[in-house]
Amino acid sequence: MTVSDTNVITQSLVQRIERKFYLPPLKVGFAFGQLKHLCRFDEEYPSEQINSLYFDTPELEQYEKSSSGDYKKDKVRIRWYGKDNVCQSLQTAYIELKSRRGFASAKQRLKIQISAEQLALDNLGQGIVPKIMLLNTLCTFGYFPLEPLQPVIKISYWRYRFQEAITGQHVSLDYNIRSTMIMPGHGNGIIDLKLPGGVIEIKSTGLELPATFRFMKILDLDWSRYSKYSACIDSHDEKPGTVGYLSPSGKII
Repeated sequence: MTVSDTNVITQSLVQRIERKFYLPPLKVGFAFGQLKHLCRFDEEYPSEQINSLYFDTPELEQYEKSSSGDYKKDKVRIRWYGKDNVCQSLQTAYIELKSRRGFASAKQRLKIQISAEQLALDNLGQGIVPKIMLLNTLCTFGYFPLEPLQPVIKISYWRYRFQEAITGQHVSLDYNIRSTMIMPGHGNGIIDLKLPGGVIEIKSTGLELPATFRFMKILDLDWSRYSKYSACIDSHDEKPGTVGYLSPSGKII
């Protein structure tokens, strides 16, 4: 395995308020049209596929905290961008720690170069990077897990990025959310399970939404604590064919 540490740590420690709005399948297209009308596309990365390998303890401690809505939550993941099966020898990836305290969140990440072969689905159980490298990186972020971490699930989705025209607030629309359980002994065995619908995420430094986002009321959307990580694991834990097994907790679509 080839892992090249770039020694560049980007610490996004300025806390931001992150609001999420779950979109039922029939509302994704309308929401996309409204965002195109009200916002401008992000100039640097208007759209792309995002892939993440999430890590958790054997007892899925972070999943339990996310599902129960704990005030203090952390997610450890390795993230990379682009479609699957792209032929290249090296791939840029990021070791990330996302920390949430109530409504505020912050993210720290380390940029690395890795062998693209390590991103193949069959190899993700190895964790992409050596365990000692993952642990040392988390320590530089000030995060010291008490239990060992292991790869749990791969989640991929397509993201459109926008900026609100007046305030410049960042907003994204995620859809085509797909996942595969990596942790042995968990899940219903489905590979590339797809969740219907999508998610709008609005990131800012305050609680108040710009007036241009009042169309959320037209869509009859409520601010939720929707988590792709929790929702994907929930769906993998349900028996296929169960009513609502692909739906977010508390919703039937």
